[in-house]
Amino acid sequence: MDASRANQPENTPRSSELRSGQGDSGAQGSKKIHNEPDETRLPHHARSPADGIELAPGVRVASSVLGWSYASASGPGGQNVNRRSTKAVLRLKISEIPILPGARRRLCALAKGWLVHDGDELVIASDEHRSQSRNRQACLDRLRELLVRAMATPKRRIATKPGRGAKERRLRAKREQSQKKERRREKPDQD
Repeated sequence: MDASRANQPENTPRSSELRSGQGDSGAQGSKKIHNEPDETRLPHHARSPADGIELAPGVRVASSVLGWSYASASGPGGQNVNRRSTKAVLRLKISEIPILPGARRRLCALAKGWLVHDGDELVIASDEHRSQSRNRQACLDRLRELLVRAMATPKRRIATKPGRGAKERRLRAKREQSQKKERRREKPDQD
């Protein structure tokens, strides 16, 4: 037994054996040992929302739900703008955002200029910054702002009647206006 394995139990494989897929795994053969479950095989709706991106307070989606594409941006940037794809375009299906139906309707109303594909897909683009990461962050900030505004429940208007004093003031103003016009119509006496 060599010195590097002196403190390890005999059935524990070395780290180099784990990397190469060898070791005392017996029937496992060349399988790799994973400490965490492989979430790349799970569909996006089966993943836990804790591993996603927080879009608004209490609203998280898996990062696979967000579709990113990049293009060359317009505007200032010198040679950088000609060589790099710094414009960020975020695509997201509204049906995959876990919000209440009322908030979803308000989101569609607020973002009607950014909706495509029969109003189910939201497209937000940003090319105001010179770096791709800042444009990407700007897209997420716009989405967060939209979601926060959509999730705020509008204050319900309570219909009220005008008070007695308001009615009297209105009627008095009408009477005075009528008298003023009546005085304008009076014809002078013709003797």
